[in-house]
Amino acid sequence: MDGLNVLIIGGNGFIGSNLGRVLSDRGFKVTSFDIALPQVADPRVEYVMGDFFDDNVLAEAIKGCDVIYHALSTINPGNSNEKYMMGYGRDFIQTVKLFDMLKETDTKLIFLSSGGTVYGNQEVQPIKEDATANPINHYGNVKLCIENTLKVFDIQAKSKMMIARISNPYGPGQDHKKGVGFIDAVIRRTLAGEPVEVWGDGENIRDYIYIDDVCNMLGNLASYEGTENTFNLSSGEGTSMKKILEIVKGIDDSVNVVYKPARSVDVRKIILDNSRIMSVCPMELKGLEEGIKSVYDYLKG
Repeated sequence: MDGLNVLIIGGNGFIGSNLGRVLSDRGFKVTSFDIALPQVADPRVEYVMGDFFDDNVLAEAIKGCDVIYHALSTINPGNSNEKYMMGYGRDFIQTVKLFDMLKETDTKLIFLSSGGTVYGNQEVQPIKEDATANPINHYGNVKLCIENTLKVFDIQAKSKMMIARISNPYGPGQDHKKGVGFIDAVIRRTLAGEPVEVWGDGENIRDYIYIDDVCNMLGNLASYEGTENTFNLSSGEGTSMKKILEIVKGIDDSVNVVYKPARSVDVRKIILDNSRIMSVCPMELKGLEEGIKSVYDYLKG
């Protein structure tokens, strides 16, 4: 699949920037599309500055693409209960316009959804892709609205569209100040001598996956020709916040934790079944302790 023309919408973000690097390593011709140029550029990536919400600019950006990764969101899980109209009124509407622009083309679109929020609270874990999604915050619901609309376009217009439900990615380049990234927050705050804020009792369980593993899974979906259109991108293992703190403390014992009241936007437990994506992208995933040490060394470096 070398030489594929790939566009990453939201290419400056944590996933988008790492995806550009990994796909370039694979020999893809990568274009990053975002509202501004990145602070740190990859010489192998072409950067296009433009507004996703400008119809004409978006239509021009997607011309000639073999694969489009849609990685842009204007809201996050933490702020979505206050800023939900941005999600429904902007992200959702403009993404539907993107689907419409692609319905008469052979371009494959891979939508980066949120495996950590679309499912909501589920009794059966690990969660398979065919579980009934029941999000408890607006971020997850906006993602699910986009997913459902994508599936209708896929049926009615025979579009080539796929959904990647990513669990809790972590790694170099993440910034917890943008509303996601517990591992990033723990390490950055520890290195800065600041207390780590934990919302709740620390027993919330998440499915953490290293960013390079996510990007390699996404890269394999570019060439996928099977009948499935929804994939969980995850480690398939659950880890509590307290366990994350314990791992970081083993690296740097200056970790200081402050517990705060639990938030209504947070699901108690999420572990995703990753057997479907592993059949498409068989690989050895980076272990959590090794991954956390890599992030610590990167941030301290």
